[in-house]
Amino acid sequence: MIRTLTIEDAALRRGGRLLFEGVSLTLQAGQACALTGPNGSGKTSLLRAVAGLVRLEGGAIGFGDVDPHDARGGGLHFVTHADGLKPARTAAEELAFWSRWCGGSEATAQAAAEALELVPLLRLEVRRLSAGQRRRLTMARLLAAPRGLWLLDEPLSPLDARWRETFGSLMRRHLAEGGLILAAVHDPLPIPTLSLELPA
Repeated sequence: MIRTLTIEDAALRRGGRLLFEGVSLTLQAGQACALTGPNGSGKTSLLRAVAGLVRLEGGAIGFGDVDPHDARGGGLHFVTHADGLKPARTAAEELAFWSRWCGGSEATAQAAAEALELVPLLRLEVRRLSAGQRRRLTMARLLAAPRGLWLLDEPLSPLDARWRETFGSLMRRHLAEGGLILAAVHDPLPIPTLSLELPA
């Protein structure tokens, strides 16, 4: 399990433009960090770099004593603002797919559905779900296949006050169990966090 995330003097360039440089962060088990900055500052790109989807221009990303390949292959979740759900599939099919893909089981998927009150929605096609319901379905993979590091891109944006509070409780539980969270946000998270601001 990932217990440490380090970002050392990171620089990242996209489309010929330098998004940021000199970015450093150390995140330990039980800690969360809110990644802030204006639109276009590179918040999502930094999450993608941690997940191994884009390459840094300079600097390094490490996961303590966990090999980066292993960390990215099975030690973290990356949930983007785009839900990645197939509109024609049922919620049950999507939850089952993501649970299997991430290493969960039928039992853990069912437990996640119950925790996020998705059971009454499982027979519905994804296209029939509201934005908040789709977000809850997307977040269910965090519970269906537990992994140490959560990389979240605007995780609370489509949720109402009740579900923001509920997801805050889930994040607190994840941290209490030794997890880590790095989240790109515009609004404050409902948990104590470190802060890393990317400049414009």
